[in-house]
Amino acid sequence: MEKSLILFLSLLLVSAACLSQEVTRCNSRAFQDSLVEVYSKRAWQFGDNHPQREASWDSLLAICPNVSDAYREKAIPYLKSADYARAFELEDKAVELDPEKWIAYRGFLHCIFTKNYEKALADFGRAEKLVPNANIMDHTYSFYLGLCYLGLAEYAQAEQAFLKDVTQQRKGNGNNDSHFNSLLYLGIVYYEIREYDQAEKVLKDCLRLYTQLPEANYYLALTLKNSGNSEASYYFEKASEYSNLGYRLNEDNEAYANYPRQISQSDIVRK
Repeated sequence: MEKSLILFLSLLLVSAACLSQEVTRCNSRAFQDSLVEVYSKRAWQFGDNHPQREASWDSLLAICPNVSDAYREKAIPYLKSADYARAFELEDKAVELDPEKWIAYRGFLHCIFTKNYEKALADFGRAEKLVPNANIMDHTYSFYLGLCYLGLAEYAQAEQAFLKDVTQQRKGNGNNDSHFNSLLYLGIVYYEIREYDQAEKVLKDCLRLYTQLPEANYYLALTLKNSGNSEASYYFEKASEYSNLGYRLNEDNEAYANYPRQISQSDIVRK
């Protein structure tokens, strides 16, 4: 009996030691990264909706359930298929595990995919405290704040956010070009508040960077129309022409979600 008890206690100690070692390994960023590297190669052999893709990430999580990247990767097919309930369940887990890495990305998703601007503002507010003045998905946090405020028709805040976005991009020698979509949305804000001179100036700056952008041509046309400028018809025609030719905002995710104020050919026809 005494020998059995000693053996049982020994097994418990060994199990506890193994568990402690496994937890230590799973908390190591280097070990997590090595897992992601191995299992991403497995997962990416399959299409988004293939069951083996998600199963690959589940295999990783069976080893270490605290790898935030795996939850984020599992969410991607659900985002693309607009199953947002499942996608955000996984995104929330990624944020819980590593907010510094994923809070801004979730804010981007709230802003662009679900248009839940209040949640996006909350996420970017938190992201700014964790990693100030950073970028996500090719834009500054201020860019997305501007989109949120534009979507909420809070134009004064939108203007300030886009101006900050442009300033951040032009830091350094002061000659850096801003992203054309930053200027597009700033121009739209000025159009909305009827600052037509400013809207015309900013939208023409946008077109100098990307002449074929349908939205810039369209909102410039609306601006000129409201100003009584006969050149409006020219820009309506250009908006229609470039839209038909397939020019777009050139944002990576616009295949899966419409960006705020993105237009279609029918919008131009109904002008």
